[in-house]
Amino acid sequence: MAIRCAWATNTFQEMQDYHDHEWGIPLHDEQKLFELLILEGAQAGLSWATILKKRARYRELFDSFDPEKIARYGARKTKQLLADPGIVRNRLKIAATISNAQAYLELKASGASFNDCLWQCVGGTPMVNTWKTKAQVPACTPESDAMSKALVKLGFKFVGATICYAFMQAAGMVNDHTTNCFCYPLPTARLKKTPIETKNY
Repeated sequence: MAIRCAWATNTFQEMQDYHDHEWGIPLHDEQKLFELLILEGAQAGLSWATILKKRARYRELFDSFDPEKIARYGARKTKQLLADPGIVRNRLKIAATISNAQAYLELKASGASFNDCLWQCVGGTPMVNTWKTKAQVPACTPESDAMSKALVKLGFKFVGATICYAFMQAAGMVNDHTTNCFCYPLPTARLKKTPIETKNY
């Protein structure tokens, strides 16, 4: 039987599938990065299991996380979202999702790459850690703090250093599979990425 990271052991199948096929694999699709950032923000104060179980409904209600559509949400749409038990009905998190979509579009309008803005925090290449146990894995790092500050400067919300580190783990910017996990290390082919020049966005 495959050995997984402790957080994905003895849990429901969807969580195991997420661990095996998504978590820690380098992600560069900008809309998917936006979706992941929003979902990590929605997780604040909750468990990832809660968000994962609601992810399909989030995608339905938030137009597959299309920033252009979300940026235009008004009071009527907000009321609809707050009434739906399929997502986390938190007014501040929903408002942040809308304002984050607007910040995303402003960044794109400036000619910048959302992907590069995020990945520059690790120099464009995944950081491969060597944690032996879950207890060794940090909640945040200087890199996640730098990402948080950069995103706040751009107008994003619910992007604290801890949220950003969870995002970095999920998006494969850091490989935090423990060394006994069958997913460690990730295949070399998945780690190849040309270093990104650091820029001030």
